[in-house]
Amino acid sequence: MTGKTAIVGNGDGIMVFKAAGVATFPVEDEKKAEDTVRKIAKDYQIIFITEDLAKNLRDFLKRFDEEAYPVIVSIPNSVGSEGYGMNVLKTAMERALGVDILFNN
Repeated sequence: MTGKTAIVGNGDGIMVFKAAGVATFPVEDEKKAEDTVRKIAKDYQIIFITEDLAKNLRDFLKRFDEEAYPVIVSIPNSVGSEGYGMNVLKTAMERALGVDILFNN
C-alpha cells in the first residue's frame, strides 16, 4: 500500500488526476461511491472523493476517521466547492488540536 492514491468522483473532471498518476474511479451516484471506497480502502493510503458525494456519505466515511489509513479527503468537483470539504477539515483540526488554526475563530 505504499503511497497509493485514488480519487472517487462523478464526471470527467476526475480524469485529469490520471495524468498525475492517481488511480481514478468514476462513479454515477453515492451508492457506487460507497461500494468503490469500501472495495479500495485497503489498497490505497489516500482517497480523494468529490464533495458532492462525500457530503451524502458522511456517516459512512466517519468510520475511517479512527484509522491511520486510508486518509479520505473531500475535494471540490468540477463545478466548484460548496465548502463541505473545508468544514470537515476544520472540524478534524479542532478535534485533533483543540483549537481552530485554520480560521482563528
